[in-house]
Amino acid sequence: MKIGAITNTWQAQLATTSLPQLVERARRRGAEHVELRQGCLGTYEQGGGENWSPDSSGLSRLVRMFPMTTFNLAVAYPCLSSEDPAHSSVFLRALDTTVDMAGSTGPHLRLVDPVRFEGPWEGPGDVPTEALGVKDLARASAGRGARLSLENAGQPIRSMGILVDMVRESLSPDEGGCLGLCVDPINSLRADPGSDPIAEIEALPLDYLFMVHFKQMVDGTMHPTVDDGDLDYPRLVNMLKDKGYRGNVVLEIPSAEEAFDNFVESIRYLEPLLQGE
Repeated sequence: MKIGAITNTWQAQLATTSLPQLVERARRRGAEHVELRQGCLGTYEQGGGENWSPDSSGLSRLVRMFPMTTFNLAVAYPCLSSEDPAHSSVFLRALDTTVDMAGSTGPHLRLVDPVRFEGPWEGPGDVPTEALGVKDLARASAGRGARLSLENAGQPIRSMGILVDMVRESLSPDEGGCLGLCVDPINSLRADPGSDPIAEIEALPLDYLFMVHFKQMVDGTMHPTVDDGDLDYPRLVNMLKDKGYRGNVVLEIPSAEEAFDNFVESIRYLEPLLQGE
C-alpha cells in the first residue's frame, strides 16, 4: 500500500505557502500519492460551487514536477442527489482536468456527495433514482479513459457497494470497471454508528476498492493523527493486506498548524502495521 496525503490537510498553510512547496514537504515526509482536493488548491483554482474552475494547465505542470508521485483530483459534487449530473459544468471541468493532468497511473477522479440521506440503503429498492445517475458519470469517465471513485459520506460503505453493484450491472464490463469506491471507514461510522465498516470493506469485491481514506476518531471526536481510537487500525490494515489491496491509503489529517508533524506521527504508527505486505 502507498501512503498518500490530501490537500485539505494543508488549509492552514495554503495562505502563505504554494501548493508545489506543500507537495514537496509531504513527499519528503513519506507521501507517495497526493489527493488534490477542490477548495484546497491555492492559486490552482478559482471560484466555488457551480462557478468552480480548476487551473487545468497549472495542475498538469504541478503533476509533471513530481514524476515519482501519483495524483488524483477530488471534488465535492451532488453525484447521488441531483438530476442529470453528467452534464454539469463542474463535473465536465473536473473530468477534463483529471484527464489533462494524468500521470503514469492514469486519470482518477474522486467525487463525494455532501448530502445527508434519511437512512442507509439496505437494498436496491432503497437507492434513489437520482443516485443511479452515476451510470452516466461512469460512462463519461470511461469514455475519457478515467477511473471514477465515489466516497461514502452520507451513506455507509455497504450502501455504496449496493449502488456500485447496480450501476455496474447496467454498463458494459469496460465501462463498469471504471467505477469504484473510495472507502472511508470513519465516514461510515458517522453515517451509521452501530456498523462495522471494516467488515463492510472486507465484503466488497477487491476491484471496487480504488482508494482508502485513513483518519481517526476518539470517543466520536476527530483525532489529529491516525492512531488508536474508535477505528481498529491493526484489524483494518490486516484485512486490507489479506484482501490483496495494494492501492493508495490517503491520510486525511485534520487541518492544523502542526499538520505535517501529525502526518509524520501517523506514518510512524502505521509503518509497523504495513510491514510484510
